[in-house]
Amino acid sequence: MKAALKTAEGTFIVTEVERPILPASNFVLARVRVAGICGTDLRHWKKHEPELECHIMGHELAGEVVEVGEGVTNVKPGDRVVIETVMGDGVCDYCRIQRYNICEHLYDVRTQYVSRAYGEYVAGPAEKFYKLPDHVSFEEASLIDTFSVCLHAQHLSGLGINDTVAVIGAGPIGLGQMMLAKASGADVIICDVVDSALELARELGADAVVNSATEDAVERVKAFTGGRGADIVFECAGGESMPQTLPQATRMVRRAGKVVIVGGFDAGETAIPLEWQRIQMSEIQLIPSASFAMHQIYREQGMMLDLIAKGRIDVKKLITHRFPLDRINEAFDTADRKQETGAVFVAITL
Repeated sequence: MKAALKTAEGTFIVTEVERPILPASNFVLARVRVAGICGTDLRHWKKHEPELECHIMGHELAGEVVEVGEGVTNVKPGDRVVIETVMGDGVCDYCRIQRYNICEHLYDVRTQYVSRAYGEYVAGPAEKFYKLPDHVSFEEASLIDTFSVCLHAQHLSGLGINDTVAVIGAGPIGLGQMMLAKASGADVIICDVVDSALELARELGADAVVNSATEDAVERVKAFTGGRGADIVFECAGGESMPQTLPQATRMVRRAGKVVIVGGFDAGETAIPLEWQRIQMSEIQLIPSASFAMHQIYREQGMMLDLIAKGRIDVKKLITHRFPLDRINEAFDTADRKQETGAVFVAITL
């Protein structure tokens, strides 16, 4: 099969590799049709990471079932599916209580199976394959992973109707966070430094937008909330900006409010000075959020598929660019230069 492998320089080479096989009776093999590029993927772009060299990357994908093990009953060959890529070892204490998103072996397992979107075929346990309704496209389905991350963060936040919410970052995660908060009855202000992303945020329902490169975002949030600060702040920028955006988030939130850390950190220690006395004396809660898994008895990815299928969340406008797999380096470059290209979610077709 054709696949994009990460090189020593952190770009990709498209080549032929072996097609996955079904290792167990409960596994499914699917042909990938659309994969996506998100902020997590971009944090690995053009970085020398020996542990990822020659690996198939990508974790946002939808496709068609081509083969199933004899124990599979939920999908069959020919079914259109979205594939969940959050997969733990299945045996640890956290997996046993369905908190597999914090499994110690999460990345070892998921990258061995389902988290290989930039290849023509993937194999994984049947429970990770969700059948798509006919009216949900592969492109829309490829965004379900992103929105499931947002849904998990919202569940952790305890967001309620009429809450005031600030979102830092208007990439796919930040826009998804804003859309879910609006769908839940919150008033939302969103901050970014890319005007095209903020314009899209307005189209998608943001109550207010802030270009934090030209305005004082903290003061704008305070004004938006009547001087009190937001009930909940979602930090959705992450990466290299975290030393600036996380302290900013703690200044935007009200006393006894919550800061949900959705944006990802790079590996290793990150020095971020915070006003710990003020945070403690104000009883501000810092809530880390990692991927997604279950909410009560429901799978969050299945919940997100249901919301899109019912038309409660319209993700189509987030897809700004499309490239075939052979042009994956151009796709990543376009996504990385969003200030110039206006990219939000870049789809790769296979």
